[in-house]
Amino acid sequence: MSAIDTAREFWGEGIPDWVEALAQACDRTSQNKVAQEIGRSGSLVSNILRARYPADTGVVEDLVRGHFMAQTVECPVMGTIGKQVCRKWRGRANRFENVNHQYVTMYRACNRCPLHKEVEDAGETR
Repeated sequence: MSAIDTAREFWGEGIPDWVEALAQACDRTSQNKVAQEIGRSGSLVSNILRARYPADTGVVEDLVRGHFMAQTVECPVMGTIGKQVCRKWRGRANRFENVNHQYVTMYRACNRCPLHKEVEDAGETR
């Protein structure tokens, strides 16, 4: 059974477009390779495809939309960037690190960004 068949079986008619894109990516290569590309585990990908992931899927959704659906956002510092790149910087914005100028600049920009604030207001942790 293909990954897309598995996802459709478990999600039914209401399968989100990003889950479908994740399944299609798995069919092109493998679940483990897709998991590695998005920086997550193969079991997480499997649980998402089977609608069994118990936690918030917002992070995974952003990673899939950026990596496999080529969705972008407008960053006030970096310009047009992939959703997965934005998610990475937003994740780093919860703690200040004076590693280099870019980290400091992105820390400040992410903490002022309306997109970052929308995530906070929705109750998602960074």
